[in-house]
Amino acid sequence: MSSNQPLILLTNDDGFDSQGISALFCRLKEWGQTYIVAPAQEKSASSLSLTLHHPLRVKSVQKNIYAVDGTPADCVYLAVQKLLPRYPDLLISGLNHGPNLGQQDISYSGTVAGALQGAFLSIPSMAVSVLADKKGKYFFDYAAQIVDALAKKLVEKSLPSRIALNINIPGPPIKGVRLTSLGQKRYNPRVIEKTDPRGRRYYWIGTGNPQDIGDNNSDVMVAKQGYIAVTPLQKDLTDSASVRSKILNSLLASIQDEILGAKKEK
Repeated sequence: MSSNQPLILLTNDDGFDSQGISALFCRLKEWGQTYIVAPAQEKSASSLSLTLHHPLRVKSVQKNIYAVDGTPADCVYLAVQKLLPRYPDLLISGLNHGPNLGQQDISYSGTVAGALQGAFLSIPSMAVSVLADKKGKYFFDYAAQIVDALAKKLVEKSLPSRIALNINIPGPPIKGVRLTSLGQKRYNPRVIEKTDPRGRRYYWIGTGNPQDIGDNNSDVMVAKQGYIAVTPLQKDLTDSASVRSKILNSLLASIQDEILGAKKEK
């Protein structure tokens, strides 16, 4: 393996041996020094959680493939600090089995979290999710071919350090690629209550039937129309307009006066 080849880190939340990440690994290793560092088991909806209360164990499955008993964010930290020979030139989280569209999905998603963790560490990063076609079939090899072409471009030109890309690829035939904003998938999940053999109640939180909401340029609508939706996500979540808001500043000023007044009275 040439040291001049770019170093590419792959992670996900579906597990190190999932079909999506395997398809991507097989294609990217042809031109890049490619590593999989991914959860040993599925960690969907883990967001940016880190494992802090028990030790993490890593299994070397085969050359350049590691299974970690942790979250996607754990995997990125371990890869960068302990497992990779040098800092990665690119991080790809995916290929996820199913969409990550809209504000709610990207907030919960372990796949998106893997890419955001990369962005926090100043690694050019993207999260890639694959949508099933109308028959429920996933075209992972087809999606890997698309990501392969994009990865080559990003290695050449990189990304602004403040962002990570969230990419959703529908099944073929694909109409094109569009830069999008986040829409919404409003969930009203059903909470199912049951009783175990000892008479204790327990609950399952389901996914429900999310409602897609957004304008024609939102990711949820663009993907539904058959286009690849590419959404830049910024790691700084500050609402800059609200920092300048007269209402918020007035509210905080009044609270400050009350706090300082109470301190003087004491």
